[in-house]
Amino acid sequence: MTITLPSICSIPTVKLTPSIFTMTRKVKPLTSVRPSVASTEQPLTSVKNIEADNINLKRRRLETEVERFSVKDYLEQSREVLMTSDGGPPRWFSPLECGSGSRLDNCPLLISLPGVDGTGLSLLLHHQRLGEIFDIWCLHIPTTDRTSFTDLVKLIETTVTSEHEQYPGRPIYLVGESFGGCLALAVAARVPHIDLVLVLANPATSFGKSPLQPLLPILKIVPDHIRPGLPYIMSLMTGVPSSMLASTAKKGLPTQQTITDLSETVASLFSYLSDVGDALTVETILWKLKMLESACAYSNSCLHSVSAQTLILSSGNDQLLPSLQEGERLKKTLPKCQIRTFSDSGHALFLEENFDLVTVIKGAGFYRRAKHTDYASDFVPPSSHEVKDILDSSRWIDVATSPVMLSTLENGKIVRGLDGIPSEGPVLFVGCHNMLGFEVSPMIRRFIIEKNIILRGVAHPMLFRQLKENRMPDLATYDVTRLLGAVPVSPSNLYKLFSLKSHVLLYPGGVREALHRKGEEYTLFWPEHSEFVRMAARFGATIIPFGAVGEDDYAQLVLDYDDQMKIPFMKDYVKKQTDESIKLRNDIKGEVANQDLHMPVILPKVPGRYYYLFGKAIKTEGRREELRDRERAHQVYVEVKGEVEKCLSYCKTKRENDAYRNIISRLMYQATHGLESQVPTFDLD
Repeated sequence: MTITLPSICSIPTVKLTPSIFTMTRKVKPLTSVRPSVASTEQPLTSVKNIEADNINLKRRRLETEVERFSVKDYLEQSREVLMTSDGGPPRWFSPLECGSGSRLDNCPLLISLPGVDGTGLSLLLHHQRLGEIFDIWCLHIPTTDRTSFTDLVKLIETTVTSEHEQYPGRPIYLVGESFGGCLALAVAARVPHIDLVLVLANPATSFGKSPLQPLLPILKIVPDHIRPGLPYIMSLMTGVPSSMLASTAKKGLPTQQTITDLSETVASLFSYLSDVGDALTVETILWKLKMLESACAYSNSCLHSVSAQTLILSSGNDQLLPSLQEGERLKKTLPKCQIRTFSDSGHALFLEENFDLVTVIKGAGFYRRAKHTDYASDFVPPSSHEVKDILDSSRWIDVATSPVMLSTLENGKIVRGLDGIPSEGPVLFVGCHNMLGFEVSPMIRRFIIEKNIILRGVAHPMLFRQLKENRMPDLATYDVTRLLGAVPVSPSNLYKLFSLKSHVLLYPGGVREALHRKGEEYTLFWPEHSEFVRMAARFGATIIPFGAVGEDDYAQLVLDYDDQMKIPFMKDYVKKQTDESIKLRNDIKGEVANQDLHMPVILPKVPGRYYYLFGKAIKTEGRREELRDRERAHQVYVEVKGEVEKCLSYCKTKRENDAYRNIISRLMYQATHGLESQVPTFDLD
C-alpha cells in the first residue's frame, strides 16, 4: 500500500505496511483522519466560537469516564509493532481510539514523539482521554530504520510547518518522552515563529550523565549468548516491570484475583521481553544508543533558541537519566518553562498507571486552543476519575473541619445542606475571605459531593504566573485550583464565566481579606463601589451572599503585615515580591487597595469547626435595564454586603451552642457512630 503525503514529510512516498496499520483497534494512517493535510482543499469543519464549544462541554455529566488501557495492553501492542515492523521510512499514524466523535471543536494538534524504541505507542495509556481534547498524531520509527536524528527533526519540522499554515491560530503540542524530548526541543529551536507547546517527560538532554554510557564499548564485545538478555536489563532500568507489578497489587482486588492478575502480568512481560530480544539485535541497540548521543548533543546545542512554552515532567526514581537535576537545569535555561516532579515514578513516566497526562496538562494551566490561554473558555470539566482523586486526597479536610453547611430557601428559611442553592447557573457566590482562604477547600469539596457543582473561583493572578526567584509558593501548589476551573480576576473573565452559565465564586475583599491583620477576622474590606452587580444583571445571574466562620479555631496569627513592616529584611522581602506581582486595583483608594503580598506567620490550634451560611438569593434576572443605573446597582451592592455580614454574625453566634465544635468531641462521636456519620451541630431557629 503506497500513499503520497507531500505536505506531511520530506520523504514523498511513504509505505504503510498492513502489519502496522491494520492491527485491531490500534492505529490508522493519517490520511484517513485529516484529508485536508494531504491536499490544498479547505478543512471540512470551520472554526467555531470557542465559548460555544465549552457551553456544550460544561453540560457533560461529571461522572463521564472512559476506559483506560493498561501497561499490559502497551506490551502487547508494542511487541506486535516491533515484531512486524518494516525497514522504514518513519511515518505518521493516529490511534483509532482517538476518534473525532467526542472531540472538542477547534482542538489543537498534539504530536507524540517516541522514545528510543520508536514504536510511537508511548502515550497508549492516555490516548482515549487525550483524544477528547486533542487531535493526535504519533510518529512511528521502524525498528531497522536508520534515519538520522537531523533528518527526523526535518521531518517533524515539515509537518509542524504545514499544520501551522493550515491552522495558524491554533497551538501545536509536541509531547516527547526521553529521546522524543530531544526531538521536540530541536524542532522548537528551528521554528521559533510557530506557536508550540512542549511537554517533555524525562528528556534525554542529560544522556551524557546516564548509566547507559558505559554500555557503548561493552556492547561491541559482548558474547552472543548474553545478547538476548539485554532487553531484560534495559527494561529493569526503565522501571516498567516494577510499575506493572505495583499497579496490579494496588488495585485492591480479592487475593485470588490479585494472584491471577500478577501471574498474567508476569507472563505478558516475559513474553514481550523474549520477543523483543529477538527483534532488537546488538547492532540495533548500538544504533539507538548512538542516536541518543546525537540527540543529546544536538538539542543541548540549540536550547538558547527555544522560546516555546514548555512543561518538564521529571521522575524522582529514574534509573536511566538524572531527570530531577536535568529538569531544574532546563527550567533555568528555557524562558517559558515550568516543571512538575513525580517523586516515586521511574523513567517510563507515561506507562505509570497512576499518572494521567491530561490531568497534569490541565492542572499546570497548559491547555489552550488559541495563541493565549483563556482560563474561562478553555476549561475542560474534570472527569469522574479526577474528581474522585481530588475528593480522596482532601478527605482529611472533612475530618479536620467537619463543615456545617447551611443554606436559605426562597421563603427565607435556613436549612441544613445546600438545598437553597440553584442547580442552574449563572450563579455568583459573594463572600468574605478568611486567612489565606482557609474556607475555600471545604466549601468546594462539599459543593461537588452534595450538588455535583464545580465552583469556578475568580482568583489572584499569582496563582497563574510564577514570580521571579520563587518567592511565593510554586505554581504546582495551585494545580488543583486550576483543574477545578479557577480564572484570574478580571472583568472579561467574569463576563465569560457568566456567559458559560457557571457557578462563580468571588471575594470582593481579595488579598486584603485573605491577608488580614490581627483582630480583623471576618471583617469585610470591600471597594466603595460595585464591581460585579451590573455584570451579574447583564446575564440575569443569581447572587448568593454567604459567610464562612472558623479560621480563629484553626490558627493564631503571630506575625501579620504590620509586624513584618517593622522588621527591615522582611519589609524588603515583601516589597520585592509585591513589585513582581500583577498590580490590582491601582485606580482605587482605601484599605482594600493595599495588595502587598506577604506570608503571615501563624500558629496552628487544635482544630475547631467550619460553619457556612448561604443567605437568601438576590435575583437580577429581568433587572438588566434597572441595574444599568449606578445608584440602583450600588443599592444592591450594599444589600449584598449587608447580607454577608449577617451570615457571618449568625454563624459566630450559633456556633457557641455547638457541642461538637472541638475536634475531640467530633472524633468521639464518629468513633461510636461510624467514621462516615454526619456529626450533629446546633439547632436551627
